[in-house]
This record gives sequence, C-alpha cells and structure tokens, in this order.
Amino acid sequence: MSEATITHLPDPSGFSTDPLTDLVRDGARQLIRQAVEAELAALLERHAAEKLEDGRARLVRHGHLPEREVLTGIGPVPVKVPRIRDRGVGEDRISFTPSILPRYLRKTKSVEELLPWLYLKGVSTGDFQEALAALLGPQAQGLSAATISRLKADWWDDYEAWRKRDLGTRRFLYIWADGVYFKPRMAEEKQCVLVIVGADEYGRKELLAMTDGFRESTQSWREVLLDLRRRGLKQDPKLAIGDGALGFWAALREVFATTREQRCWVHKTMNVLNALPKSLQAKAKGHLHDIWQAETKSAANAAFDHFTETYGVKYDKAVAKLAKDRDALLTFYDFPAEHWKHIRTSNPIESTFATVRHRTKRTKGCLSRRTGLAMAFRLMMSAQKKWRKLDGQNRLPEIIQGIEFRDGLRQLQTAA
Repeated sequence: MSEATITHLPDPSGFSTDPLTDLVRDGARQLIRQAVEAELAALLERHAAEKLEDGRARLVRHGHLPEREVLTGIGPVPVKVPRIRDRGVGEDRISFTPSILPRYLRKTKSVEELLPWLYLKGVSTGDFQEALAALLGPQAQGLSAATISRLKADWWDDYEAWRKRDLGTRRFLYIWADGVYFKPRMAEEKQCVLVIVGADEYGRKELLAMTDGFRESTQSWREVLLDLRRRGLKQDPKLAIGDGALGFWAALREVFATTREQRCWVHKTMNVLNALPKSLQAKAKGHLHDIWQAETKSAANAAFDHFTETYGVKYDKAVAKLAKDRDALLTFYDFPAEHWKHIRTSNPIESTFATVRHRTKRTKGCLSRRTGLAMAFRLMMSAQKKWRKLDGQNRLPEIIQGIEFRDGLRQLQTAA
C-alpha cells in the first residue's frame, strides 16, 4: 500500500503568466524556511538568558525533523522544521512548533489564498495574522511582530547583497532605463524606483540596478550609473534605451560618454497622442507606427515628415514632442534588425512594474519604503527568469567588434 495519500494538484503554469505565480512556485520553500527560522530565532533569543548550572544554554538547536511535503495551491512544497533540545529539568519543557507549520499539517485549508498570503499580505506586519488565518484556518495563531520583522529583514538583506554584487567579469551591450513610480504609503509621495536592465554579450537580459531616487533627477541617475561602474561595469554599453526623462540622459553622457541613445517608442507615442484630440488619436497612432515599423531609415524619415506635415499646422505641440527627439528615435536602424523589437522600447521594465503597481495598490498603502523596495526587487527577480534572450545572438560579437550596421544589415568591409 502506498504511504502517500496526498492528491497532487495539476501544475497551474499554463493558466497564468503572472510573474507572482512563478515567484511563489520557485521561492515558496525558501520563504517558508525563512519564516520558520525567524520564529525559531525569536524563541531562542527569548530564552537566551536561561542557563544550566554548568553555564551551558538551556535551549540549543538539534537538527531537523524529517522533510515532509505540504500541499498548497501551487502544488506540493517540501518543508523541513528545525528541532530544539531543552536541556532543563522539570515538566515545563520547551518545544518548538512553527506557527505556519503545525504538526501533521499536510494540506493548507485555504490553498487558493496562499499566494496573497505570501506576497500581498506577507509584506505587511499588520496583515500577517489575517494571512495566516487564510493559510491554516480562522483559529490559527498569528506570528509575533518580532518574527515578522526578522523575516522582512531577510528580504532586505537579500536585496542589499544583490545590489553590491560584482560586475567585473560581465559585459553589457544594451541597457534599458526607466523611473517607475508607485505609492508605498497613503500619506507619502509616490516612491520613484530607478531601474536598469542590461543585455550581456550572450543575449541574456538581467536586472542590473534598482534603487529609489529623488524623482528622476540627473543626480539620482548619476549615482546609479556611477555605482554600476564602481562594481565593475568598465566598458560603455553600446546603446541605452529609455524615455525622454532628461535626468537619465544627462547622467549617461557623463558616466558612459560613448553610449548611443534610443528613445522608447511606447513612451513617445503616449506623449504625442496625449497632445492630440481623442478623435484623432487612433489615426495618428497609425502614422506613428508607420515611422518605427519602416524597413529602412530613409522610409522612416519620409513617414516622419508626413506626420509633421499632417499635424504640424493645427497641433504643433504634439509635433514638437516628436520632432525634438528625431535622431534618438531612429538610432535603432544602426543596429542589427534582429534586435529591433528589443531595443525600440523599454518594455522589459514597464511591463514588469505593471505587476508591482497592481500589487502595491492591493496592499492599501501599508508598505514602508524598505518593504516596498524589497517586494519590488523580488518581483523583478521573478520576472527576470521569464525574460527572453535577444534574437540574433550571432550579431552580438559583431557589435563588440564595431562592425557597422545600416538599416539593420551588416555592411561589408572593403579593403583599403
């Protein structure tokens, strides 16, 4: 007879592209372990002063219980519970049973609430008791405030270790930059998070920097870029992609002087359309698409001129928004055509932070600066696992060698 009586839920990965789902599936075991370790540390600290007659500590760690699986809404999660040894004598012996993993727990009572418990509710101290009740039932005892503080400190420590990692052995050819706003507290201004994503010489996209800044000022961006250089990013990226925020571009020219600039077409399209009447926006959007979807730079310039002539008389402000970045909007034509769909927009950042904004809104303003930043970091790291590598990876060595591309095509080198 089989010893297992647990019914395994089907893998839900085919039903959702939410990066939170992947994050929970990949990180649930680690997060549960951190929560259990934080609760154990609080217990040991509470009894640290209790000593035996020979001076030894009364409570000590004593290995782990056998690993078991807990069935959750994301499938079975293997867990290990640490044990303690009470060296004292008497009947009031101390044992350790984690609040989130009581004895014999094999299946969560509200498995569909596990995900919001871990991330929507889990980031707020005040919501932990409610979230734990969703996991174990309404009679469950909540975690102590000290345990919750330890758990969130672990998240912050992970972020701090990541932002200090060495980049000296890496080379990044493309970088995407964006300043993303979300509101961690109802009474505070929106938090501005400065994000940089890079693509290395193998075509892999990776989160390079993420920190909060004073809006999107030149000084804030300069500090981010200088920190990248300090950590080993010595060679200038070949191309930077971002919106029209002047702070980033001014800082880029100071720190990575040879890096070329590509304005994000998604941001630019929104800015231009906002300066036009709604009745014209659909038609104007099509004309804008004609520019950046043109096969050659000359065709793009012709479409650019057509847009200027069509809307310039009545809607000069909209045309001015487009015309001021004309050269920077068409830089991508000087890079391989296989890369165009990757380098015309800052979508890797914007699409990922759409989830961050949604989740921070759901927390109803309970996030502190540190917790909000740590939560955003975890979401970005989860999304990074799903980022596509650059198409045309065979072109990357050619870019490093400085081979010229025109209209997306490699130009043959003629002999001198």
